[in-house]
Amino acid sequence: MKRVFSGVQPTGNIHLGNYLGALKQFVELQDDHECIYCIVDEHAITVPQDPKELREHILDVAALYLAVGVDPKKSIVFVQSDVSGHAELGWVLCCNSSTGELSRMTQFKDKSKNKESAPTGLFTYPVLMAADILLYDTDVVPVGNDQKQHIELCRDLAIRINNKYKKTFVVPEGRFMKAGARVMALDDPTKKMSKSAENIHSRISLLDEPSKIKKSIMKATTDSEGIVKFDIENKPGISNLLSIYSALSGISIEDLEAKYEGKGYGDFKKDLVEVTVEALAPIKARYEEIRHSEELIEILKDGAAKADAIAQKTMARVKENFGLGLGR
Repeated sequence: MKRVFSGVQPTGNIHLGNYLGALKQFVELQDDHECIYCIVDEHAITVPQDPKELREHILDVAALYLAVGVDPKKSIVFVQSDVSGHAELGWVLCCNSSTGELSRMTQFKDKSKNKESAPTGLFTYPVLMAADILLYDTDVVPVGNDQKQHIELCRDLAIRINNKYKKTFVVPEGRFMKAGARVMALDDPTKKMSKSAENIHSRISLLDEPSKIKKSIMKATTDSEGIVKFDIENKPGISNLLSIYSALSGISIEDLEAKYEGKGYGDFKKDLVEVTVEALAPIKARYEEIRHSEELIEILKDGAAKADAIAQKTMARVKENFGLGLGR
């Protein structure tokens, strides 16, 4: 089976965009792939973090992995910093990357815009992301479309090192979201749904109460036309809601357009509230069951041990090919 690796940062509550764009893929892939899923806490510290809150968020995300259906019997689930190979390989890759290619990363440009100086970690974190992937001989990386540039960097680094030294890394492929699957902010459908947005009604988090879900959907930006039709360019708000409805219900957008023909946005939104609450209820129930359990801690410890065993083999190969250490 092909090997899959992906990770999510432990920064705040996971929202619907994270779920439909990444976590839902995680669950689908684990039946016919060897899957390794990580909570990337080392990436989180590229910006200041409260240590106690960070540790709580690590466990929050781990519990949500399991709550959405990631099965620790099928997949390896662990915390990034519990496997030292991530940081170790990150340094090796830093020494084989250039400031020029890192300065071209659009996410760094966006996050450092209008700042005289930016944290070095913010500049180099795409290299750490590449290390995360290459450490496990990954074949497939399920990510959002906004990560395409980082996947290309990862592939470039792998190919560069393979050409310069002995073959050291598997060159991975990105598995990107299908067209129309990107979930946008409810209050501004031209922007991606975000954990950090000031308006809490711009997003639906997986652990939101039904009353919050209802309020957020009913307040969602649409248009004055009143026709339920998928048209991203002219009707971005209703198109975003249709995408969410379709992804959560399994009903095609075409069938939803037919179902709500002649009906207004009020009826559509009320039904979307019901669909969303029903889809998220079992996730929230499982999360509350496992979040403060010893089972969660044991799953993460076991996952780290399994991940580390794979990582050590890769690092032994890296050191041998680079001439590091005393050799075998």
